[in-house]
Amino acid sequence: MKNYYRVMLGKQSIHAQACFAGNFIGADLGIAQDLTGHLPDDWRTFNAEFRPVWLQGHPGKSKISAGLSCGFLWTVSKGIAIGDFVLCPDGSGSYRVGEVTGDYTYAEGQILPHRRAVTWLSKVIEKSAMSEALRNSAGSIGTVSDISGYHDEIEALLGSTALLPIVSTDPTIEDPSAFALEKHLEDFLVENWAQTELGTKYDIFTEDGEQVGKQYQTDAGIIDILAISKDKKELLVIELKKGKTSDVVIGQTLRYMGFATEMLAEADQKVRGMVIALKDDPKIQWALKALPTVDFYRYQIDFKLVKS
Repeated sequence: MKNYYRVMLGKQSIHAQACFAGNFIGADLGIAQDLTGHLPDDWRTFNAEFRPVWLQGHPGKSKISAGLSCGFLWTVSKGIAIGDFVLCPDGSGSYRVGEVTGDYTYAEGQILPHRRAVTWLSKVIEKSAMSEALRNSAGSIGTVSDISGYHDEIEALLGSTALLPIVSTDPTIEDPSAFALEKHLEDFLVENWAQTELGTKYDIFTEDGEQVGKQYQTDAGIIDILAISKDKKELLVIELKKGKTSDVVIGQTLRYMGFATEMLAEADQKVRGMVIALKDDPKIQWALKALPTVDFYRYQIDFKLVKS
């Protein structure tokens, strides 16, 4: 199955037209050196080497920012395979689609110097034609995001196939209805953060005025939401259950907390975890009795019609 990635071609797509004309995608991300010979198959190895390089060139920035930038750079340079497809905003509400056809090259002194050759398709996908879920994922903050979970919808938009409901085939999903609902919960929670109880103590992690804490990519996987306390003393790893089995969601949360403790937290910062689900879950409650640094929250849906 083909993989699909949303790739930003410069801030606010400023370099999009140059990339379309030159048949490439690229990234900058503050590391001005040729990465040929420095792109291992495992992005953990890449991050271990280049996180200190990035921090040296960006004094005052956090480990979180370094990890995010290095992760984006590795994905564009190595993680996207030949034969994968990219969707790139053109700055006017449309997405150009291209097939990656070449390995990494370095264009020293030029825009987006860490490059991959691309063959652009004639088909353009309009943002307005996307489902809300795909629109939100394609519009997420950051240089690159993996949107392969919307493979069927993207294929339908590129062809003439009627759009079919997207159903998760992930064997760890035990409740498909909760999975579908909680794909939207994440966006709702982020958009209404200030009105929630969490918003009184925490902020979604922000860098240079942009929220980068939603779908935060790490070497251990993708954290649904990464937040930081208002006094900057605590990182909060939030996982939405999304219909997953109890053991899976607890395992993921602990894995992300371990990574955050080791790789993201500063010396004076602690790490907490949180699982949010639609229903109470006795299995999770039992597990959390042994995990005092992880909280469990249920959410409620309030729907009503108001006659006007």
